Amino acid sequence: MAEPAPPSPPRFEEDALYFVPLGGAGEIGMNLSLYGYRGRWLMVDLGITFGNDTTPGVEVIVPDPSFIEERRDDLLGLVITHAHEDHLGAVPYLWPFLECPVYATPFAAEFLRHKLREEGLNGDVELTEVRHGERFTLGPFDLELIATPHSIPEASHLVVRTEAGTVFHTADWKHDPEPLVGAPADEDRLRRLGDEGVLAVVGDSTNIFNKDHTGSEGEVRRSLVEVFAQQTGRIAVACFASNIARLESIALAAKACGRDVALVGRSLWRMHDTAKACGYLTEAPRFLTDEEGAYLPRDKVVYVCTGSQGEPRAALRRIAFDTHPHVTLGKGDVVIFSSRIIPGNERPVLEVQNRLASLGVSMITPREALVHVSGHPGAQDVRNLYGWIRPSVVLPVHGERMHLDEHAIEARALGIPTVLTAINGQVVRLDGAEAGVVGSVSVGRLAVDGERLIPLDSEVVRDRRRMALGGAVVVSAALDDKGRVVGDPRVAARGLLDPKEDAEDIEEILEIVRGTVAGLRPPERLRDEAVEEAIRVSVRRFFRQSQGRRPVTDVHVLRV
Repeated sequence: MAEPAPPSPPRFEEDALYFVPLGGAGEIGMNLSLYGYRGRWLMVDLGITFGNDTTPGVEVIVPDPSFIEERRDDLLGLVITHAHEDHLGAVPYLWPFLECPVYATPFAAEFLRHKLREEGLNGDVELTEVRHGERFTLGPFDLELIATPHSIPEASHLVVRTEAGTVFHTADWKHDPEPLVGAPADEDRLRRLGDEGVLAVVGDSTNIFNKDHTGSEGEVRRSLVEVFAQQTGRIAVACFASNIARLESIALAAKACGRDVALVGRSLWRMHDTAKACGYLTEAPRFLTDEEGAYLPRDKVVYVCTGSQGEPRAALRRIAFDTHPHVTLGKGDVVIFSSRIIPGNERPVLEVQNRLASLGVSMITPREALVHVSGHPGAQDVRNLYGWIRPSVVLPVHGERMHLDEHAIEARALGIPTVLTAINGQVVRLDGAEAGVVGSVSVGRLAVDGERLIPLDSEVVRDRRRMALGGAVVVSAALDDKGRVVGDPRVAARGLLDPKEDAEDIEEILEIVRGTVAGLRPPERLRDEAVEEAIRVSVRRFFRQSQGRRPVTDVHVLRV
């Protein structure tokens, strides 16, 4: 992720149009975008990202909304472009700090209701459903959602019309001639928008390194039928739960091959229920539970599993480690990875794949067969879009810095008059001759830590990281009123020493503690803080010299 810009707040001019990303610019995920005009603010998306090995104990991370929280009286609303977690997943955590109306298509609204109920916010959030093509007004912003194919139903580009100009804020999107769920991109509608005049595009960069078009869901469906027909054992398909078109394709391909489909994973059932409530999956046969699927013959079942990214508690990992209560796989079975690996997830995915291989399970990935296509535009799709709507300004988002820069190169090659790049926290003026970065605001990340939010760079998370990498030591020593050690000190060295195997090292530490206290001047031995710091330094020195580690070290002095 790109480093956040140091804050240098601009003076927001009344009639200027501003774009301020607090998430999703310089990184993939955790999208939060703001538009400012005439003293009022519009928020677009409010998403999450996920923790990894560098954030022990933290699974969910959300953007720090402090900048807009300070201005929430001027925040007119939040518009959700689609129902992926990196675009709406933070709403249940951050809405209580914002308390603004939320606008979304019926599918995104239904999915968001599920999440709000889980967090005890059912009925608290003013949630308005908006259909594609409807225009609605929030203060100085005239808004319209335009349908686009993506890997989830009802993804929406957002048109933001103001007197300073019109901004085309893309969702995650693609130009798919055969999306299976929803209609193809409406080229005529986009050309008409271009005829109206588009000041700026704030656009998706995720797949910009693919210089061609993105493939079609229709092609994947036909390929899955062929792949399924070649299998004789159990089939498990790992895919993103939100890809309703893919879920329907798996079900129809299974039916064509005489198999039933069982869903394995809570998020799949949540998406299934959302899709059914919104009128999708009407062509698919009934899905079975994992327990029902376990009673079917090996050549009659297809399991659809969560966990394509190697997530710790997801279904596929539990199957791979043989801890799932109903689903087992073995020699002659196959797992199809109908998804791409999100950058940063390579190691957990490889771990799951190795475990599956050890069970005798074969695997098919997008390298071996057409079992996945991206939901994001390739460079040729981006070129086509810009040819249709002809913007004056292009500002890439939804990508790491290398994605933004590559997107900028493509836009400049098309002759776009102004191409800007900005990362989280930078304030961009979009209108007038002064278009460009004009300042920055504070940004950050918050960890969802149980029932609270804490800064990701807090001492709590830093201590966890240090303990995960360097271990933790606790030393307790009793001293009398003269500062002499009474009895034997106690040492616990979690992740560093085995009490049985490393008894000699533990005894050496005890001698170090005694010697450290004895070596202090009499006045120092009477000050708990001085004794604790001296012991801490000595014990850390021992581990640095013996193991090359710098453990988190706590010392407790008791007076007797």
